[in-house]
Amino acid sequence: MENTYISGKLSYLPDSLKSEVNDFIEFLLSKRKIKIKKKQPKYGCAKGQIYISPDFDEPLDDFKDYM
Repeated sequence: MENTYISGKLSYLPDSLKSEVNDFIEFLLSKRKIKIKKKQPKYGCAKGQIYISPDFDEPLDDFKDYM
């Protein structure tokens, strides 16, 4: 159906019926929505994927002047 056809018919309705049409459209849209469940990550699922170098906590040479 064309949008102009629907809006043309809608323009002939009184305000009280327009609000009912709006409520019905909202109902149809909410019925159509698909709820997507987000997967929760399991504890330890990234094990072995992250690497930290052994000298991570060592002070940087660039900051020797400030220490």
